[in-house]
Amino acid sequence: MSRAINFNAGPAALPLPALERAREELLDFAGSGMSVMEHSHRGKEYEAVHNEAIALLRELLAIPDDYDVTFLQGGATQQFAQLPMNFLGNGKTGDYVVTGAWSEKAVSEAKAAAGMAGGAVRTAVSTGTGDGKEKSYTRVPAAAEIPVDPGAAYLHLTSNETIHGVEFQDFPATGAVPLVADMSSDFLWRRIEVSKFAFIYAGAQKNIGPSGIVVAVARKDFVASGRKDIPKIFQYRVHAENNSLYNTPPTFGVYLVRNVLAWQKSVGGLDQIERWNREKAGLLYGAIDGRPDFFRCPVERASRSVMNVVFRLPSEALEEKFVSEAKKRRMIGLKGHRSVGGIRVSLYNAATVEWVTVLVGFMDEFARANG
Repeated sequence: MSRAINFNAGPAALPLPALERAREELLDFAGSGMSVMEHSHRGKEYEAVHNEAIALLRELLAIPDDYDVTFLQGGATQQFAQLPMNFLGNGKTGDYVVTGAWSEKAVSEAKAAAGMAGGAVRTAVSTGTGDGKEKSYTRVPAAAEIPVDPGAAYLHLTSNETIHGVEFQDFPATGAVPLVADMSSDFLWRRIEVSKFAFIYAGAQKNIGPSGIVVAVARKDFVASGRKDIPKIFQYRVHAENNSLYNTPPTFGVYLVRNVLAWQKSVGGLDQIERWNREKAGLLYGAIDGRPDFFRCPVERASRSVMNVVFRLPSEALEEKFVSEAKKRRMIGLKGHRSVGGIRVSLYNAATVEWVTVLVGFMDEFARANG
């Protein structure tokens, strides 16, 4: 079987060893005569997988002991509402850094959720320029541009914007104000200092596993400060206290997360993953910058995403041709988001250096033929 060169933005490529392991164990997991999907989430066979996934995550990220690791459902989009439900009760305000479409959506959902409980949401800073369909985001703010209100319940940012291709390379110091981050599209591409954050959440379908599961890493005291007057299923503390087993989790999703994390550890952990990711991004941005007459990246250099590389060609017709011809060569997922157009290449962990080398070769060939 010839596998596609998959640059999809999410759900995205998964590491081949993680999939091969799932294939081998699909019908008979651990000699039990059943798939892991058929096991009770209360049984020892599944619990071993569940706990191994948490332990691997703790090891890879060096997560401190005063942090909980939980598996949640509803995707990161549900967390846009669930976060303020927990922490923006009567009179409390959450501050948001807006750097693209996903942080815009986080603000919108937070306003709706906080409004039901007498809380408020404020945009601390936005890097958007223009209005309506002409609005664009080409950078993230410098730390000095981000005001930190000591009275805020938290400061929220989106570490990487998949649509606009901007990413935080460093994170602001917020002092006593809890820093919250949606890391859905760049979680586990490198080491981070977890202790800078009070709460990190990430949809799995980029770098961690399949869609349908969210990983949350949260400081215990921050979780404990959340409201208790909302339904239990929405309280983060309930999921933390029950080891993410308060209700039936997406067991096969957790199993695949375990497989992906085990693969990451086997290749050298996040240090090796980061080296590969920086090499991929270097190759691709080098190809773009090397032909400024044909390729143009709209993102300021200091804010360029390592995960989602966006660029334009001289015309939309050429962009369509580029995507079409690439697809004939088994390269998929290169069309930019419908709201911004252009080309987008998602370089998540499972995308290999070899894939990017093939793409860069095609880009050079295409530019020579159509320039």
